[in-house]
Amino acid sequence: MTQPTPRPQVAALPAYVPGARGGAGAPPIKLSSNESPLGPLPSVAEALARAAATAHRYPDMAAVAAHERVAAALGVEADRVVLGAGSVGVLAHILQAFCRPADEVVYAWRSFEAYPILTALAGAVAVPVPLTPDARHDLPAMARAITDRTRVVLVCSPNNPTGPVVTADEFAEFVDAVPPHVLVVLDEAYTEYVRDPAAVERLSALGRPNVVILRTFSKAYGLAGLRVGYAVGPAEVMAPVRACVTPFSVTEAAQTAVIASLDAADELLSRVAATVAERERVVPAVRALGWDVPSAEGNFIWLPHPDAQGLAAALGALPSPILVRPFAGEGVRITIGTREENDALLEALEALRP
Repeated sequence: MTQPTPRPQVAALPAYVPGARGGAGAPPIKLSSNESPLGPLPSVAEALARAAATAHRYPDMAAVAAHERVAAALGVEADRVVLGAGSVGVLAHILQAFCRPADEVVYAWRSFEAYPILTALAGAVAVPVPLTPDARHDLPAMARAITDRTRVVLVCSPNNPTGPVVTADEFAEFVDAVPPHVLVVLDEAYTEYVRDPAAVERLSALGRPNVVILRTFSKAYGLAGLRVGYAVGPAEVMAPVRACVTPFSVTEAAQTAVIASLDAADELLSRVAATVAERERVVPAVRALGWDVPSAEGNFIWLPHPDAQGLAAALGALPSPILVRPFAGEGVRITIGTREENDALLEALEALRP
């Protein structure tokens, strides 16, 4: 029987694996998704409650107020900002706007697992470049991987799931080596957690005409459930990206929460400082137990482990299950939670020490 068949790229897509959510039994300690462990601020929750009253109306399709508020926070013009349904949604639009069939997208690997999926959906060809032994981007190798078919290069700093940043000097040297017609996307989903003074200096990279920065409100701002992120770059680069955004994909609730969150940025970022303090407590403690932990600059740590699935299963089988994110044959990513959750993790890792 003949049936409609999907594009070969779609049929061959790897599955995006979300963080485990738990099941029956004791409530788990959920460290499997890089979420904030804290709920919305009262001021943000109140704004969301007000927005719920107009849920029967379509949102502002252009999200004018939210674009202007983000632009003001960044100190740029609003036409340099594009909001979408999470930074992953905006990245999909970037690839739609700039990749033709059989064009190449270069990125480090292991890195954010949506990269190969979004590349295939855009009809492009993925060119993954292995990380260095210390779990960092190998930018010289990525530069060498660029060909006359390359259209986009993705740089994730801090790298998800391994944790290290790209330094400012490394990034500047890399962009100098990239042909000017190739778009460089600097994915900074975890930038608010970075404390390494050598890290690429976020918005300073925007002086480059072929550089776009990608950010999200899902992590530090605690809005993962609302799905809103943005890209910022040269206006002429952002215009075709804006044209690809799915109409009404940034809901009124998301637009409202963006504005309320930026209005409360100081309060929200004090929470980030608390997470960073926990990370800086957890990392040396885990290393002291014999685990190998690369540099950690996000709200998570990475444990290289050949039996990642087995380690995740052992943590999930505890009387108080600890849910983590395994990457088969490579390692386990563990989100920094509350102090109590992190203490439970340390106790478990001590019992499971290598």
